[in-house]
Amino acid sequence: MKKKRQKVYHLSHTDLDGYSCQLITKRCFDDIVYYNSNYGSEIDSCIDQILRDIYMQGEKENLILITDLNLSMQQAKYLAKNVENSNKNIEILLLDHHKTGQDCALEFEWYFLDTSRCATKITFDYFKEKGYDILELQRYVQIVNAIDIWLNDSEYFELGKVFMRLVAGSREINRMLFDKQNSEYIFHSLERAIEYIDKEEPHIALDDAIHFIKKSYFLKDKNDTFENLVSGFIVDMLTKKREQMSVFYKGYKGILTYSIGNTSIIGNEFLKRNPDFDFFMDINGRKNVSMRANDKVDVSKISQELFGGGGHANASGGKCESFKDSFVYDKVKEQIQEIMTIGENNE
Repeated sequence: MKKKRQKVYHLSHTDLDGYSCQLITKRCFDDIVYYNSNYGSEIDSCIDQILRDIYMQGEKENLILITDLNLSMQQAKYLAKNVENSNKNIEILLLDHHKTGQDCALEFEWYFLDTSRCATKITFDYFKEKGYDILELQRYVQIVNAIDIWLNDSEYFELGKVFMRLVAGSREINRMLFDKQNSEYIFHSLERAIEYIDKEEPHIALDDAIHFIKKSYFLKDKNDTFENLVSGFIVDMLTKKREQMSVFYKGYKGILTYSIGNTSIIGNEFLKRNPDFDFFMDINGRKNVSMRANDKVDVSKISQELFGGGGHANASGGKCESFKDSFVYDKVKEQIQEIMTIGENNE
């Protein structure tokens, strides 16, 4: 059974337990949007994004589902107030197992807390009782439960460790820049990994297969190294979003990324494919800036002028001391473009 009329906005944590909750709802609902967050102000940003997304769509029954994340009292009140004051049909449901959410669980009827099970098992049991056909995931849920609440005597514990590492190591697609593709990648990896549960010594079989499972997501017509396949995929995504990610300095046009990784390979490949761009720039949460060019502009001078850095004409870096890290790409871009504009005006 799938409930087709309700549009679901599912916010969950960024670990095995969090993504596994979403793997369950993926089988329950046809119309669902996924969001993932760590704790603190990142949850605030996600809640605001969910509320904006609900207001942007037409009249539907909406479910805001939060799993494997405990809200602070302030966050819970903020969410409840905005839902109550909206003119939309919105239901809230939170399924969690962290004891720190006890006060919220006592305050709000939509806040379900059970510290004896992981969030994946809570989510599975909840929707199974509602009549959803998800029994095929029952053993997988036991595996996640064994590792998440650390049942080291469980027969599933060692296999759970491998599943946990699979998710923790799946960082090839930047979640801020490509949230949808990041979720699809992790779902793909988990669904392929579930196929190993019935194998002999499944924890060893899955451990041996992780590289091929991850690689299969990026593989197209022609085989290549994992690094090259990932880089090609990322450049494809950047090319599609290139205008949204453009920054300008002294008449030169560049693209700004955030913690993209493999800057040399990805930056050079992007500039080859997009000859109307003059430079590639990446910044990370530690304020480090990395720049690449393809003989169109001296990025060592840009790095020196803006970030006190330097390097080579086609490869340089620096540090943006005034940068304030953000979970929202547009806020990152706004800061960097402002720095560039000020740098131009100070010439």
